Amino acid sequence: MSTSSDTPARTAGTRPRLSILVGALVGVLALAAALAAGHLVAAFVGVNASPYLAVGNSAIDLTPTALKDYAVRTFGVYDKIVLLGSMAVVMVLVAALAGVLSRRNALPGVVVIALFGIVGGVAVFSRPDLGQLSLLAPAASLVAGVLVFRFLHNVALRRAGTIAAEKRSAGGTAEDAGADTDENVATEEETAESADEPSGTTLSANRRNFLIGAGGVAVGAGAAGLGGQLIGDSMSAESSRADIGSLTPARTAPAIPADADFAKLGTPTFLTPNQDFYRVDTALVVPQVSAEDWTLRIHGMVDNELTLDFEDIRSRDLIERTITMTCVSNEVGGPYVSTANFLGVNMWDLLEEAGVQQGAEQIFSTSVDGWTAGSPVEASLDRNRGAMLAIGMNGEPLPVEHGFPARLVVPGLYGYVSATKWLKDIELTTYAKRRMYWLDRGWGEKGPIKTMSRIDSPKGFQAFPKGKVVVSGIAWAQNTGVEKVEIRLDNGEWQQTQLSTEVNINTWRMWNIELDVPAAGSHQVTSRATDKNGYVQTEERVGTVPDGATGLHNIFFTTT
Repeated sequence: MSTSSDTPARTAGTRPRLSILVGALVGVLALAAALAAGHLVAAFVGVNASPYLAVGNSAIDLTPTALKDYAVRTFGVYDKIVLLGSMAVVMVLVAALAGVLSRRNALPGVVVIALFGIVGGVAVFSRPDLGQLSLLAPAASLVAGVLVFRFLHNVALRRAGTIAAEKRSAGGTAEDAGADTDENVATEEETAESADEPSGTTLSANRRNFLIGAGGVAVGAGAAGLGGQLIGDSMSAESSRADIGSLTPARTAPAIPADADFAKLGTPTFLTPNQDFYRVDTALVVPQVSAEDWTLRIHGMVDNELTLDFEDIRSRDLIERTITMTCVSNEVGGPYVSTANFLGVNMWDLLEEAGVQQGAEQIFSTSVDGWTAGSPVEASLDRNRGAMLAIGMNGEPLPVEHGFPARLVVPGLYGYVSATKWLKDIELTTYAKRRMYWLDRGWGEKGPIKTMSRIDSPKGFQAFPKGKVVVSGIAWAQNTGVEKVEIRLDNGEWQQTQLSTEVNINTWRMWNIELDVPAAGSHQVTSRATDKNGYVQTEERVGTVPDGATGLHNIFFTTT
């Protein structure tokens, strides 16, 4: 054993400290355990109660409109993955920093991990789609995170103390051993050190204990997180959707003419396959609602409150309509426009059955995840428009990600005011009494779709031999119809294109034209649409906020 003369750090009341790497590892593993525990419990009390997802949903709700719109434009369908990935990076960095700050004392890390749990609890509590039982998930996250941090910190500190004592035994100083020489500091971890100098066996055992503890936490966190995911997946609505089988309309939509698109010339196919239909919503996790458990309540300013289940809707005369839907976040030339055959019942039949009272202005619809929209009553009662409660899409039950079991579809209005997915509630009310989700975030109240056109071929900067170049694209003016589409090459005159056969005024129309481009070089082509009311698509370039983008789409291509 060393004498008092060669162990000055020990006699000065030293305390061990963790290395930066070990401290960071303790913090990250505690975070992993916290998130995994919360995710596992959330599988039983509501998937969105997972603290990680609840904080993500709150981040979506609190994100400024401009930033949210930028994310949709920039990342498209991957915007939610980018959000969750960014959150993960920030949380890992904060947890690692908390571990580093806890090299001598566990308190800073415990506080940070506890704060993670508290933030998760606040996020869960604020979610409109979650009940009080859902708070069990963030509670489990907080408890697991704190306990794991303290456990790993104690084991790691014991190992650090053994290493420090070994260095002192070999003649090192307190600084060499990584010790704090403040005589007035007394810590709980110091009791883990032995007054005697360690043997190699003790050092090896302490190192092994830490590795076993860290590895056990990592494996346990992985198992808990995976278990939560598997349990959540087992509650998928896909099996309920498959059990529905075929849905037979009493009135089918007219057949799509063969010349309704110019897909061979570069346009989309007229009907968008379900897997390709655009999706823009606020749901980090797609709600899972079985048809057997689904109900729709229609109430508010009505004479007869209705509560309908899936069989109530399915047993009615189902109608099929071909409708083009457009997202208000669609930039000029953007991809968020698609067309499908929707199957369901007329909204006006349901509203007339409920008896809409005088003064009702909006259909305030709510999704099972708490998202809300407000559709003008007059639009939903307009028989020429054809608003629907839809339960099918392109010949099959609604895909889960597109609103199964039921959604709203109101032609001629952007989706943020007309297309509530996973619908559970309709309230007839006024705009003064209820404010929809996006209205509180700077978007417009009514949301009529604007007349627009888009060039699909050529692609930007595509090269061709000089001579004949085919230009094609799409145009839409829902609830009005497209009358003509014109294009302009460079600064030349506007030229009228060939239009596809019109299916109905609520769907897009394809167009194409063959241009003679004799000169080699760079060229610009621009398109504009005119609707059946005589409105010509404006050149004024305006962003998507508050009620949809305007401007003319143009692309550049080259000829050689």
